[in-house]
Amino acid sequence: MVSCLLLVKKSVPKPVSWHYLIGRTLANTMAVYCFFKAVDLTSVAEGNILNMTYPLFVALFSWFTLKDERNPAAIMVVLIAFAGVIMILAPDLFHSGLLTRFNLNSLWGLASGISASVAIIYLNLSRRVHSTETTLFFMFGMGCVIIFLLFRDRIVWPDGLAFQFIALCSILSVMGQVFITFGFRFVTAVEGSIVSSSRILLAALLGPVIAAEPALNLTGWIGAFLIFAGNVYLALPKKAKAT
Repeated sequence: MVSCLLLVKKSVPKPVSWHYLIGRTLANTMAVYCFFKAVDLTSVAEGNILNMTYPLFVALFSWFTLKDERNPAAIMVVLIAFAGVIMILAPDLFHSGLLTRFNLNSLWGLASGISASVAIIYLNLSRRVHSTETTLFFMFGMGCVIIFLLFRDRIVWPDGLAFQFIALCSILSVMGQVFITFGFRFVTAVEGSIVSSSRILLAALLGPVIAAEPALNLTGWIGAFLIFAGNVYLALPKKAKAT
Protein backbone atom coordinates (compact mmCIF):
# COMPACT_ATOMS: atom_id res chain seq x y z
CA MET A 1 0.00 0.00 0.00
CA VAL A 2 2.86 2.38 0.78
CA SER A 3 4.57 1.46 -2.48
CA CYS A 4 1.35 2.24 -4.37
CA LEU A 5 1.24 5.61 -2.63
CA LEU A 6 4.80 6.29 -3.76
CA LEU A 7 3.89 5.32 -7.34
CA VAL A 8 0.88 7.64 -7.34
CA LYS A 9 2.99 10.53 -6.07
CA LYS A 10 5.80 9.57 -8.45
CA SER A 11 8.38 9.77 -5.69
CA VAL A 12 11.00 7.48 -4.14
CA PRO A 13 12.06 7.05 -0.50
CA LYS A 14 14.80 9.50 0.48
CA PRO A 15 16.46 8.38 3.72
CA VAL A 16 18.59 11.02 5.45
CA SER A 17 19.15 9.86 9.03
CA TRP A 18 19.17 6.08 9.06
CA HIS A 19 19.33 5.83 12.86
CA TYR A 20 15.95 7.59 13.12
CA LEU A 21 14.36 5.18 10.64
CA ILE A 22 15.92 2.11 12.24
CA GLY A 23 15.02 3.26 15.76
CA ARG A 24 11.43 3.92 14.73
CA THR A 25 11.17 0.49 13.08
CA LEU A 26 12.67 -1.54 15.94
CA ALA A 27 10.66 0.22 18.65
CA ASN A 28 7.39 0.10 16.70
CA THR A 29 7.81 -3.59 15.83
CA MET A 30 8.41 -4.42 19.48
CA ALA A 31 5.43 -2.32 20.56
CA VAL A 32 3.04 -4.02 18.14
CA TYR A 33 4.27 -7.52 19.07
CA CYS A 34 3.93 -6.83 22.80
CA PHE A 35 0.47 -5.34 22.24
CA PHE A 36 -0.80 -8.43 20.41
CA LYS A 37 0.63 -10.67 23.14
CA ALA A 38 -1.11 -8.53 25.76
CA VAL A 39 -4.49 -8.78 24.02
CA ASP A 40 -3.97 -12.53 23.57
CA LEU A 41 -2.95 -13.27 27.17
CA THR A 42 -5.03 -10.69 29.10
CA SER A 43 -8.01 -8.87 27.58
CA VAL A 44 -8.84 -6.35 24.86
CA ALA A 45 -9.51 -3.63 27.45
CA GLU A 46 -6.39 -4.24 29.53
CA GLY A 47 -4.12 -4.60 26.50
CA ASN A 48 -5.38 -1.35 24.97
CA ILE A 49 -5.30 0.61 28.21
CA LEU A 50 -1.73 -0.41 29.06
CA ASN A 51 -0.63 0.21 25.48
CA MET A 52 -2.07 3.71 25.78
CA THR A 53 0.30 4.52 28.63
CA TYR A 54 2.81 5.50 25.97
CA PRO A 55 1.97 9.24 26.13
CA LEU A 56 3.00 9.12 29.79
CA PHE A 57 6.32 7.52 28.91
CA VAL A 58 6.75 9.96 26.02
CA ALA A 59 6.43 12.86 28.47
CA LEU A 60 8.86 11.15 30.83
CA PHE A 61 11.45 10.25 28.18
CA SER A 62 11.07 13.57 26.35
CA TRP A 63 12.42 15.31 29.45
CA PHE A 64 15.77 13.67 28.74
CA THR A 65 15.73 13.45 24.93
CA LEU A 66 13.78 16.49 23.67
CA LYS A 67 14.89 19.59 25.58
CA ASP A 68 12.43 21.87 23.78
CA GLU A 69 9.49 19.86 25.16
CA ARG A 70 10.37 19.81 28.87
CA ASN A 71 7.44 20.54 31.19
CA PRO A 72 7.78 20.11 34.99
CA ALA A 73 3.99 20.12 35.50
CA ALA A 74 3.60 17.32 32.97
CA ILE A 75 5.97 15.13 34.98
CA MET A 76 3.79 15.60 38.08
CA VAL A 77 0.71 14.60 36.08
CA VAL A 78 2.56 11.55 34.77
CA LEU A 79 3.37 10.40 38.30
CA ILE A 80 -0.32 10.69 39.28
CA ALA A 81 -1.37 8.82 36.13
CA PHE A 82 0.99 5.99 37.02
CA ALA A 83 -1.26 5.32 40.00
CA GLY A 84 -3.83 4.38 37.36
CA VAL A 85 -1.33 1.99 35.80
CA ILE A 86 -0.96 0.23 39.17
CA MET A 87 -4.76 -0.08 39.41
CA ILE A 88 -4.88 -1.72 36.00
CA LEU A 89 -2.05 -4.10 36.86
CA ALA A 90 -3.60 -4.97 40.24
CA PRO A 91 -7.38 -4.40 40.02
CA ASP A 92 -7.99 -6.05 43.43
CA LEU A 93 -5.53 -3.78 45.23
CA PHE A 94 -8.19 -2.00 47.31
CA HIS A 95 -9.96 -5.25 48.17
CA SER A 96 -7.00 -7.19 49.52
CA GLY A 97 -4.49 -4.46 50.31
CA LEU A 98 -1.83 -6.51 48.55
CA LEU A 99 -0.94 -7.29 44.94
CA THR A 100 -2.38 -10.78 45.39
CA ARG A 101 -3.78 -11.16 41.88
CA PHE A 102 -1.11 -9.43 39.87
CA ASN A 103 -0.99 -11.04 36.42
CA LEU A 104 2.52 -11.24 34.98
CA ASN A 105 0.98 -11.34 31.50
CA SER A 106 -0.05 -7.71 32.05
CA LEU A 107 3.60 -6.77 31.67
CA TRP A 108 3.21 -7.41 27.93
CA GLY A 109 0.82 -4.45 27.79
CA LEU A 110 3.14 -2.27 29.83
CA ALA A 111 6.06 -3.26 27.60
CA SER A 112 4.03 -2.26 24.55
CA GLY A 113 3.42 1.17 26.09
CA ILE A 114 7.10 1.70 26.89
CA SER A 115 8.33 0.59 23.46
CA ALA A 116 5.58 2.57 21.73
CA SER A 117 6.75 5.72 23.52
CA VAL A 118 10.26 5.19 22.15
CA ALA A 119 8.76 4.67 18.69
CA ILE A 120 6.79 7.91 18.99
CA ILE A 121 9.88 9.89 19.97
CA TYR A 122 11.78 8.44 17.02
CA LEU A 123 8.81 9.29 14.79
CA ASN A 124 8.90 12.88 15.98
CA LEU A 125 12.61 13.10 15.22
CA SER A 126 12.28 11.29 11.89
CA ARG A 127 9.48 13.55 10.64
CA ARG A 128 11.80 16.54 11.01
CA VAL A 129 14.01 15.22 8.21
CA HIS A 130 11.90 12.60 6.35
CA SER A 131 8.64 12.64 4.44
CA THR A 132 5.63 10.58 5.53
CA GLU A 133 6.16 8.12 2.68
CA THR A 134 9.86 7.59 3.47
CA THR A 135 9.17 6.96 7.15
CA LEU A 136 6.36 4.51 6.41
CA PHE A 137 8.23 2.70 3.64
CA PHE A 138 11.22 1.82 5.80
CA MET A 139 9.14 1.11 8.92
CA PHE A 140 6.89 -1.39 7.14
CA GLY A 141 9.68 -2.77 4.96
CA MET A 142 12.21 -3.39 7.71
CA GLY A 143 9.43 -4.45 10.07
CA CYS A 144 8.34 -7.19 7.64
CA VAL A 145 11.90 -8.49 7.40
CA ILE A 146 12.35 -8.51 11.20
CA ILE A 147 9.07 -10.35 11.82
CA PHE A 148 9.80 -12.91 9.10
CA LEU A 149 13.31 -13.65 10.39
CA LEU A 150 12.14 -14.06 13.98
CA PHE A 151 8.91 -15.98 13.37
CA ARG A 152 9.18 -17.53 9.90
CA ASP A 153 8.31 -21.00 11.24
CA ARG A 154 5.00 -19.69 12.66
CA ILE A 155 3.85 -17.66 9.65
CA VAL A 156 1.09 -19.44 7.70
CA TRP A 157 -1.35 -18.32 5.01
CA PRO A 158 -4.78 -17.83 6.65
CA ASP A 159 -7.99 -18.96 5.03
CA GLY A 160 -11.70 -18.29 5.38
CA LEU A 161 -12.80 -15.99 8.17
CA ALA A 162 -9.26 -15.65 9.54
CA PHE A 163 -8.12 -14.14 6.24
CA GLN A 164 -10.98 -11.61 6.30
CA PHE A 165 -10.13 -10.49 9.83
CA ILE A 166 -6.40 -10.21 9.10
CA ALA A 167 -7.03 -8.32 5.85
CA LEU A 168 -9.34 -5.85 7.63
CA CYS A 169 -6.85 -5.46 10.49
CA SER A 170 -4.04 -4.83 8.00
CA ILE A 171 -5.96 -2.18 6.07
CA LEU A 172 -7.02 -0.30 9.21
CA SER A 173 -3.50 -0.55 10.69
CA VAL A 174 -1.87 0.88 7.58
CA MET A 175 -4.42 3.70 7.48
CA GLY A 176 -3.73 4.45 11.15
CA GLN A 177 0.02 4.59 10.58
CA VAL A 178 -0.45 6.86 7.54
CA PHE A 179 -2.59 9.29 9.50
CA ILE A 180 -0.39 9.40 12.62
CA THR A 181 2.82 9.73 10.58
CA PHE A 182 1.37 12.56 8.49
CA GLY A 183 -0.04 14.22 11.60
CA PHE A 184 3.35 14.35 13.31
CA ARG A 185 4.34 16.94 10.78
CA PHE A 186 2.24 19.46 12.71
CA VAL A 187 2.46 18.43 16.38
CA THR A 188 4.99 17.67 19.10
CA ALA A 189 5.76 14.15 20.29
CA VAL A 190 3.58 14.53 23.39
CA GLU A 191 0.66 16.17 21.58
CA GLY A 192 0.77 13.71 18.71
CA SER A 193 0.75 10.67 21.00
CA ILE A 194 -2.55 11.80 22.54
CA VAL A 195 -4.56 11.65 19.31
CA SER A 196 -5.66 8.06 19.86
CA SER A 197 -6.11 8.20 23.64
CA SER A 198 -9.87 7.80 23.32
CA ARG A 199 -9.01 4.14 22.64
CA ILE A 200 -8.66 3.74 26.42
CA LEU A 201 -12.35 4.33 27.09
CA LEU A 202 -13.51 2.72 23.84
CA ALA A 203 -11.63 -0.50 24.63
CA ALA A 204 -13.02 -0.58 28.17
CA LEU A 205 -16.57 -0.10 26.87
CA LEU A 206 -16.47 -2.28 23.74
CA GLY A 207 -14.22 -5.11 24.96
CA PRO A 208 -17.04 -6.87 26.85
CA VAL A 209 -19.46 -6.24 23.98
CA ILE A 210 -17.33 -7.32 21.00
CA ALA A 211 -15.00 -9.88 22.60
CA ALA A 212 -17.38 -11.06 25.35
CA GLU A 213 -14.76 -10.40 28.01
CA PRO A 214 -15.30 -9.49 31.68
CA ALA A 215 -15.91 -5.79 32.24
CA LEU A 216 -13.50 -3.69 34.29
CA ASN A 217 -14.26 -3.44 37.99
CA LEU A 218 -14.41 -0.09 39.80
CA THR A 219 -10.66 -0.07 40.47
CA GLY A 220 -9.97 -0.78 36.80
CA TRP A 221 -12.23 2.05 35.68
CA ILE A 222 -10.57 4.49 38.08
CA GLY A 223 -7.18 3.43 36.76
CA ALA A 224 -8.33 3.83 33.16
CA PHE A 225 -9.70 7.30 33.92
CA LEU A 226 -6.47 8.43 35.61
CA ILE A 227 -4.45 7.33 32.59
CA PHE A 228 -6.91 8.97 30.20
CA ALA A 229 -7.00 12.20 32.24
CA GLY A 230 -3.21 12.30 32.32
CA ASN A 231 -3.09 11.88 28.55
CA VAL A 232 -5.67 14.63 28.05
CA TYR A 233 -3.64 17.04 30.19
CA LEU A 234 -0.54 16.30 28.17
CA ALA A 235 -2.49 17.12 25.01
CA LEU A 236 -3.51 20.58 26.18
CA PRO A 237 -1.66 23.50 24.58
CA LYS A 238 1.04 24.94 26.82
CA LYS A 239 -0.76 28.32 27.01
CA ALA A 240 -3.93 26.65 28.22
CA LYS A 241 -2.01 24.87 30.98
CA ALA A 242 -0.46 28.17 32.10
CA THR A 243 -3.88 29.77 32.56
